[in-house]
Amino acid sequence: MAPLRTALLQGPPGVPGSVADSLRALDEAAARAAAQGARLLATSELFLTGYALGDRVAGLAEPADGPSAARVDAIAARHGLAIAYGFPERGSGPGTVFNSVRLVGPDGTGLAVYRKAHLFGDYERAVFTPGDRPLVQATVDGVRIGLLICYDVEFPEAVRVHALAGTELLVVPTALMRPYEFVPQVLVPARAYENGMHVAYANRCGPEGEFDFAGLSCLAGPDGAVRARAGAGPELLVAEADPEVLRAARAETPYLADRRPELYRGLT
Repeated sequence: MAPLRTALLQGPPGVPGSVADSLRALDEAAARAAAQGARLLATSELFLTGYALGDRVAGLAEPADGPSAARVDAIAARHGLAIAYGFPERGSGPGTVFNSVRLVGPDGTGLAVYRKAHLFGDYERAVFTPGDRPLVQATVDGVRIGLLICYDVEFPEAVRVHALAGTELLVVPTALMRPYEFVPQVLVPARAYENGMHVAYANRCGPEGEFDFAGLSCLAGPDGAVRARAGAGPELLVAEADPEVLRAARAETPYLADRRPELYRGLT
């Protein structure tokens, strides 16, 4: 199976002026990614609106099939690449808002929506409802893609569920703040290695409200190698998630095959 050429859009720096501005930035990034042969573009957490929204969250939230979704579908189809983007999702219950990522196929068809399950800090817990579906997957160009968001990837159980379900490329839109740079530097590559999968970790960067985002987006491989790494500023990374590397890594280090689940019942 051919590698899936994957682009990670790090940014934006600061608060976007509007959702329309974010959509224009996404369109431009999709054009640049497609010109480099990418078939998947992943953005940061809450890319469409910005992260530091405060009490504006509910007013900016949209349904998963709302007007912004239609715009992203058109961008994906125009450039012929899949897009995973973060946005605040309006739920069906009164005042329910999820921190979500939606994956759109390269033909503009909606494939999956994942709602962040592990909310980080007082701000997120005050404005978002946690999701309750631990496993969301879809397939792009024959590669099995799984979705998590930021803090989720720091829970080994959340990533292991994906590994056991056959995820080959885990896409993680992120809004990681300083001083937690060790997460993309150490933890994300370790998650990729211990689960035998590629992890695409797309972060925000720079100051926004009370937060200062660390950047350092990366595509970490199942063999422990980091295929691409961003710095602290806006950047578009492009690298390959190769299923053959995944299969070789799982054969070389068979953590999944050597598990003894009967010993781990105390975890739950």
